[in-house]
Amino acid sequence: MELSKENPIPLAVETRALTKKYKKKIAVNQMNMQVPEGAIYGFIGRNGAGKSTTLKMLCGLAHPTEGEISLYGKPSHSPLAARRIGCLIESAGIYPNLTARQNMIMKSKCIGLTDEKKADDLLTLTGLSPAEPKKAKTFSMGMKQRLGIALALLGNPDLLILDEPINGLDPKGVREIRQLILKLNQEGKTFLISSHILGELSKISTHYGIIQNGNLVEQLEREELERNCEDYFFIQVDDPRRALALIQEYRPDIRAEAEDGSTLHLYGLQEGGTMNRYLIENRIQVYASGFHHMDLEEYFLARMDGAGATEQRKETKSHV
Repeated sequence: MELSKENPIPLAVETRALTKKYKKKIAVNQMNMQVPEGAIYGFIGRNGAGKSTTLKMLCGLAHPTEGEISLYGKPSHSPLAARRIGCLIESAGIYPNLTARQNMIMKSKCIGLTDEKKADDLLTLTGLSPAEPKKAKTFSMGMKQRLGIALALLGNPDLLILDEPINGLDPKGVREIRQLILKLNQEGKTFLISSHILGELSKISTHYGIIQNGNLVEQLEREELERNCEDYFFIQVDDPRRALALIQEYRPDIRAEAEDGSTLHLYGLQEGGTMNRYLIENRIQVYASGFHHMDLEEYFLARMDGAGATEQRKETKSHV
């Protein structure tokens, strides 16, 4: 995700060389994150990759060892910046012996809000009843997550930082929270969301960041991700240079790229048998071929398992 220097996109979040060390362990390493205003930024990584540590630093719950954090162009420790964010990190800070409404009123008073109707409206918005008499300690995980999101929305923040917000929700609850996030985003709120449920993130995210072992290995927009997941027909041959030239002459309407020392990827090809026969007739030996379909989850998993895979592919395309 490259930002133009001539027309920079306003950023809700920007980190520069952000690092967090715990004794000798580096939890987050030299991270340069950019979350545009108005985005839904899906933050993806395996357990222990550094997602929660990063979000804690952005919310002021952990102090960086090195680096800088800017929120809407101001240092993260600035009161003006702090007022513009709402957070749900790991688990909501809920008083177990209070009801959902009592929890909302308590936090409202702590941040200087006096309109109790607003607290009631936010509970309703997130699928909870202000009149629910049960104490929070009896809530299901899904109810606690809903209350956590409602608490994060108090004060009408511009940026919501949510760590696993659909954790513990049933399919109906997941759909309702997804619709809520999209609605609030359309109203102008920016979201930075971590989740291990990749399929759900792919339904709402406009931007992505992929973290592996504390390193932000890739940032990309939804359109770029969709291009990277484009289906293709692969052919493994003995002479890729000559095969590529033949294919470009035979089918100029499709896009052909050399992937490595022996494999070609053909985009836009609907049927592969004719292409195989054409190459064989022109004395190209075909070792293997077939259609490859990559979904978003497969792409994310490949990037989390091997951070250098995409860069390696980009380099080899120009060398064949």
